[in-house]
Amino acid sequence: MAYRKMTLAFLVLIFVQACEQPDTYPISGEACGPVDPVQDLTVDDCTPTV
Repeated sequence: MAYRKMTLAFLVLIFVQACEQPDTYPISGEACGPVDPVQDLTVDDCTPTV
C-alpha cells in the first residue's frame, strides 16, 4: 500500500513539474533572468564523470 502511495505522489510531482513555465524556477516559480547562470546548465553539468 505504501508503494502505491509513493508511486502516486511521484507521478503527481512529475505532472506538476510538466506544467511549469520553461523560464521559471520549478520550486519558487520566480522568473530566470537573462544572465542567470542556470540558463546554461546541461545534464552533463549535473552528472558525475566516471
